[in-house]
Amino acid sequence: MSNLSLKIVELLTKKKLTVSFAESCTGGLLASSITSVSGSSKVFNMGLVTYSNNSKVKLLQVPKKTITKYGAVSYETCLSMVKNLSKISKSNISISITGVAGPSGGTKEKPVGLVYIGLKKGSKIIIKKNLFKSKKRVTIQKATAKQALKMILNIL
Repeated sequence: MSNLSLKIVELLTKKKLTVSFAESCTGGLLASSITSVSGSSKVFNMGLVTYSNNSKVKLLQVPKKTITKYGAVSYETCLSMVKNLSKISKSNISISITGVAGPSGGTKEKPVGLVYIGLKKGSKIIIKKNLFKSKKRVTIQKATAKQALKMILNIL
């Protein structure tokens, strides 16, 4: 991930853009990958680990009814997370992550490895549904962070 992170920090710096993250199942791994790069303080605005449903509601203003109706791991929750993070952070690029990292907690409808990644840049919003095959928590977390970095790189 370090090469991806380095490339992203360099591009953000060159383009004078900022980035913020709202992470759930990755627990700050994405923010850590960016802040491990020297000079990232110029481009990294904020990282929120909104792990509990309560924090998604309180910090990110995800409507309770969205979580109740669709679940924390859903397109709708991911969309609400990224839109509201964008408002709160005022960053050029916002990323939201919500998923089931396992090894437990999966269901037939929402298996371990199901992760939604949201990206907002300007008025453009992309929500990507991922289904990582691994059943290992750390593997899913790393794959998610890497996928999010690739999404950022693609929009730059």
